[in-house]
Amino acid sequence: MNKKKFDQFMGTHKYIVSEPLRNAVNVSIALQRPMLVKGEPGTGKTLLAHNIALALGKELIVWNIKSTSKAQEGLYIYDTVQRLNDSRFGDKDVSDIKQYIKLGKLGMAFASSGQVVILIDEIDKADVEFPNDLLNELDEMSFHIHETNETIKTKHRPIVVITSNSEKELPDAFLRRCIFHYIEFPDEELMEEIVMVHFPDIKTKLLREVLKKFYWLRSINEFRKKPSTSELLDWIQALIASGISHKELSDVIPFLGVLLKKEADYDYLSGKKTGILGTQNRYNWE
Repeated sequence: MNKKKFDQFMGTHKYIVSEPLRNAVNVSIALQRPMLVKGEPGTGKTLLAHNIALALGKELIVWNIKSTSKAQEGLYIYDTVQRLNDSRFGDKDVSDIKQYIKLGKLGMAFASSGQVVILIDEIDKADVEFPNDLLNELDEMSFHIHETNETIKTKHRPIVVITSNSEKELPDAFLRRCIFHYIEFPDEELMEEIVMVHFPDIKTKLLREVLKKFYWLRSINEFRKKPSTSELLDWIQALIASGISHKELSDVIPFLGVLLKKEADYDYLSGKKTGILGTQNRYNWE
């Protein structure tokens, strides 16, 4: 018996993945089930889908979910307003309803001639019924257009990546259909790999001092929002651009506003009187 071969995701040159995350992605692809990804902000949930598409050479379709999003919009929209305007003011044949059917992001993924990656980003922003409204379509990978009595069914099941920030609880029926993975925050060893991808020429001593300060900040439980990976990368870029050395960094944390985004966190650190805030006026920007 021949086993069907599936694409294997190993990460990309700019997206380093842990072994558990890599395994979860490949299980999702092999089982042809949607992958639900959670994790604190800045851990790369959204970028995961982008890099799966890049690594596997697939087209990426992004459906950004808002509080007003409806499941139906992801499948198709019947533009009744345009048809009415054409019937009143235009010279088009409005009897052909197909020309007024516009596929949504999920509909485009289903109708694609080849396998695509579709990202349903921040599904928890929508109404609580939104995930349930997609259950049948995600199971069957098809949907019916009532206005034209046409059924759109996938030729190649898309790779579905769904992200959530845990703003709302997702229904159990929806969760049962997904491969779930929580992206743990990278440890120092993995974070060093991530930084080296973005800053291959960074000096070793500066990198070690940067990570020391960064993980010290993350260890402060009183913070309302701990700095994330994306903020670390921005901070490193600011440090390099200003010419700060590892010796200067040993006693202060300049440009703290790049790392901390809550006034209460900044005030808390200021109140500790550690002297680490430093000054930004003496650095040379080139």
